[in-house]
Amino acid sequence: MSFYLQNKSALVAATATAVMFAMTSLAAAESVKWNLSVWGKSRASTRNIEGLAAEVAKKTGDQFKIKIHYGGLSKPKENLDGIKIGAFQMAVMCNFYHPGKTPTMGGLDLPFLPISHLGVRQAVEEAYYKHPAVIKDLARWGAMFVMGGGLQQYEFMGSGKPPLALSDWKGRRVRIGGGMAKAMALLGSVPTTVPSPEVYQMMERGAVDAVGFPYYAFAAFKLPAISKWFTGNMALGTVGCPTMANIKAFNKLSKEYQDILMNARFAGYKFSRASFEAADKKVVPGFRKVLQEIRYDDATMAEFRKIGARPIWDNWVKEATAKGVPAQELLDLILATAKKANN
Repeated sequence: MSFYLQNKSALVAATATAVMFAMTSLAAAESVKWNLSVWGKSRASTRNIEGLAAEVAKKTGDQFKIKIHYGGLSKPKENLDGIKIGAFQMAVMCNFYHPGKTPTMGGLDLPFLPISHLGVRQAVEEAYYKHPAVIKDLARWGAMFVMGGGLQQYEFMGSGKPPLALSDWKGRRVRIGGGMAKAMALLGSVPTTVPSPEVYQMMERGAVDAVGFPYYAFAAFKLPAISKWFTGNMALGTVGCPTMANIKAFNKLSKEYQDILMNARFAGYKFSRASFEAADKKVVPGFRKVLQEIRYDDATMAEFRKIGARPIWDNWVKEATAKGVPAQELLDLILATAKKANN
């Protein structure tokens, strides 16, 4: 046998031994089962947690399983409370449902941030949730960041007379949250925060005239069936809806499982982006067949951004700073990270 073949055989044997050792190590590890609370049904915005759970199971040989409870183990506005008391190990939460609970997180809900695509959003969220002030804020609830929500830009879908001009939004009752709600209020709209599963009923009853969502959600919550129009280019902003874990539960995991869980978020991000892109290609053409698409000209959108972007950013900085939040530092972090990622 040649020197090459001898060394190749030795390498193959060593590799096989290493793989068997790793598999034996995982097989011998304690079986872990976690519960994850999220409202609604499986949809494009839940592909990130589905991808994460699948990756964790794959990397641990099904020894670490995360069960996603659609419909929620708690109400949408109470998932953070559930994490705090240890009712479940993981949950998705949206800051705009309860901004007073996590005041540091409001920066991600601001309107018209310079986030051009989902890759930029991922970079911004990864940087933002790792800021010491945000980590400390979440720790008060026994929670820690696992993965960003990476949601798309919000548009509107609604009933009644189409809002062809900014002035047409005056008096309209709109379902929207965070800083986007303040931007719409400057147009004279009346914003309300309604959990996603309730929007169909609210619009069907006439309690709201329009709903703000990313495109996938209009279809997921069946709003085209009761709507007449949708906006195509407002790109109003989006909201921060990260996946959190209970700190005590995380600390009970082996270092190996901790690393697998945290690294699995990148598989979740990848799966999520692909799902959003596929959903848009499917649902948007369908909207156009049955609904009127409203697209504003550049001058109109420039006017809206002038009154609904920087003034609201500055106001958030002022109000949040008064509450002890390093708001200017957080806003600067968003803008600097977005600029770098956009380039």
